[in-house]
Amino acid sequence: MNRIRRTGALVCAGAVVFGGLAVALGSQADAQQTPIDQLLSQPLAGGSALGKVQSRLAEVAAHNGLPTGQLRQILATDKTAWLDADSKLFFREPGLTTAQKAPEASPRWARTAAAAATGPAFELHSKPGSNRVIYLDFDGHTITGTAWNASKGVDPVNVSAYDTDGDPASFSTAEQDVVHEVWARVAEDYAAFDVDVTTQEPAQSAIDRSGASDEQYGTRVLIDPDTWYQSGCGCGGVAYVGVYDSTSQHDYYQPALVFTKGVGTGAKNLAEAASHEAGHNVGLSHDGTSTVGYYQGHGAWAPIMGVGYYRGISQWSKGEYADANNTEDDYAVVGSHGLALRGDEAGDTVGDAAALTVGTPASGVIAAESDTDVYRVDVSAAGNYTATANSAPSGGNLDVKLDLLDSSGAVVASNDPASGQSDAGTPTGLGASVSGSLQPGTYYLRIDNVGYGDPLNTGYSTYGSRGAYTLGVSPS
Repeated sequence: MNRIRRTGALVCAGAVVFGGLAVALGSQADAQQTPIDQLLSQPLAGGSALGKVQSRLAEVAAHNGLPTGQLRQILATDKTAWLDADSKLFFREPGLTTAQKAPEASPRWARTAAAAATGPAFELHSKPGSNRVIYLDFDGHTITGTAWNASKGVDPVNVSAYDTDGDPASFSTAEQDVVHEVWARVAEDYAAFDVDVTTQEPAQSAIDRSGASDEQYGTRVLIDPDTWYQSGCGCGGVAYVGVYDSTSQHDYYQPALVFTKGVGTGAKNLAEAASHEAGHNVGLSHDGTSTVGYYQGHGAWAPIMGVGYYRGISQWSKGEYADANNTEDDYAVVGSHGLALRGDEAGDTVGDAAALTVGTPASGVIAAESDTDVYRVDVSAAGNYTATANSAPSGGNLDVKLDLLDSSGAVVASNDPASGQSDAGTPTGLGASVSGSLQPGTYYLRIDNVGYGDPLNTGYSTYGSRGAYTLGVSPS
């Protein structure tokens, strides 16, 4: 009897083990068949997310348009990286301390208070007519039908307008000045690209992308003063990675968000955060080191995809600083997500120089690292002349070397001041000036982008030294 029972128990146990194995194998098979966008039931931080998707990491990486090794590194090492319930990668940036949020004084562009989203501060364009857009949205927005709504279970979300004086129905002169300065700084960060950075709301069709044949698209960077998302993360901003040129669900993974409760209301901080979050949209990851997720820079320099709040010069990077953990070529990555470099305004040699008239300034952009812009100046009267090239007045990225050439193309004067900063919002030494006693004849002015110091510890290379400039020559 006991033997029979034992035998029965063994047979039953064998059946249970076999059945359990069958169930386990069935579960694995089901898991392999589960769509990538259903692997996770909720957003998870990097390490936890990696543990959940490890067996299908290659598929998740492809889902995000990233190499498998890069996604593994991001999830394993970057504490601000998350996968949402659809296995899409996004970042939650850390917030700043109260002291770090302190606003910088802004220039005074606005002269009178304006109603919401009216007046010159809301008509700014860096490259009107471009098929690509980065819309800096300060006047509030209704977020509906997006991944952000899904993650919070709230739809719609009505985001308030940017406000620092308690009157959200109107923009004061100080508030308009912030809008203007944020636009100027972000426009400079993206000056090398064929994209219109604007504060004037475009049609939704100019932001959304309906499919591969739709060549007019962009992103909205929403300046958000509310708590609906920020209170749960304490973060400074959030954005999805590589969604700028998506051909499906484009609008679902927008907007990029910058939280004033996380970074403050000052123009410098808002601009750095806005450029950074838009950078995620166009495919960029964080610039850090082996010990910190965000590199804060050195000297007067920091990478835009690190922490640019405390440095006068923030530029795109390819990880040339010491102990860099990310050597991706920012310009190449951005280019692969829909933003090509803009065309050249002036020739590179004296043979194809653009015309410059004494007393009439010209403007241009150095977009490629190897670019130089050359201008021809015809001097009709002998005398002393001064030529000055200035980088963008707010948040300049371009460090200029200016050469004066004679009619044969020989350099007769050159200037390249040392760069630095007077404070975190004000770079110094980016412009250049040359003077001389000139006889009537033809001369040339050449603008070249240069670096400063050693990128490993004191400065930066020519790589990110690109941006807008103005050039003029006049009697002195």
